[in-house]
Amino acid sequence: MFMDLFRKKNNKLLFTTPSHSQRFCIVNKFRHFYKCDISETDAHNPQDVLERAQRRASEIYGANQTIFLTNGSTSGVISGILSCVRKDENVLIWSDAHVCHKNGVELAGGNPVYYNIPLDEVWGVPQKVTPEILEPYFKQTKIKAVIVTSPSYYGTVSDIRAIKELCKKYGAYLIVDEAHGALYPFSDKLPESAIKYADIVVQSLHKTAGGLNPTALIHSNLEYDIEPYVKKISTTSPSYPLIATIEANINCLNSQKGRKKIDLLIDTINELKRNCTNVDFGGDDVTKILIKKDGISGFDLSDKLFDVFNIEDEITNDKSTMLLCGLGTSEKKLRKLFEALSKLTI
Repeated sequence: MFMDLFRKKNNKLLFTTPSHSQRFCIVNKFRHFYKCDISETDAHNPQDVLERAQRRASEIYGANQTIFLTNGSTSGVISGILSCVRKDENVLIWSDAHVCHKNGVELAGGNPVYYNIPLDEVWGVPQKVTPEILEPYFKQTKIKAVIVTSPSYYGTVSDIRAIKELCKKYGAYLIVDEAHGALYPFSDKLPESAIKYADIVVQSLHKTAGGLNPTALIHSNLEYDIEPYVKKISTTSPSYPLIATIEANINCLNSQKGRKKIDLLIDTINELKRNCTNVDFGGDDVTKILIKKDGISGFDLSDKLFDVFNIEDEITNDKSTMLLCGLGTSEKKLRKLFEALSKLTI
């Protein structure tokens, strides 16, 4: 059944995850996937290679420690929580966060304390997380860790530096779910990565960085080794082909060619925004094209893009819709989006 699914021809332009869009390919010899599928044998000794690759990655990202994940950012968030939180300790999490935030706190035996984020009424998206939102909770109870999603699914970026200062003031760890911000360390044209400030940062390579599902990274700036906590929820039979793609993905992003590709993507999107006057654009992250049009709801806008122009968006609300771009978003694809947006009518 699954092989039939793979053979199915797709005629839609996908502005969705994974961002490779089923076309962009970092590892060209993918047909040799099975040859790379090995175990931890003395004949291969992949563990030594993995440790060296992860050390190099931590140097690239400027983190104390970087670990490759083949079970998505979900496993990274849960591992980060397990490394910081003990039984009955309080963890401050967003009431509408990804379910792994709550699951991680429960697995650690901690107590979730929920904070709310005001809604931007114009765009229908949550606003930034600010110290002003979080500090009242610190004054009410002892908080061991705070989890912030930045960027949000819609591309809203919070001031992680200011939030980290607040956490330092109250002696709390800061964990940042930066799943949608994996490109940030590789371009000055994008928001600043949380890796510079937070204790734990988790990134999904497959969301915007062109990686395969479900490759991801966890970065730690803690003084102790977090790998034992990652191993608690990881398989003992890791996929070395997926791990190899993670290393290749990072090398691609960090290369001169990769950085130029990211900057070209950003420049092309900015050009689209300048020339397209038929819709309004919002958001903090240019790679997440947040749009709305007067006189039509976000859901109707999404339906029209899909039914009339064969374009599928990533996420939609009553006011706006967001089209996700990444390393696999070509200039040709963006030109087709521009043509569609220019022809939109109510």
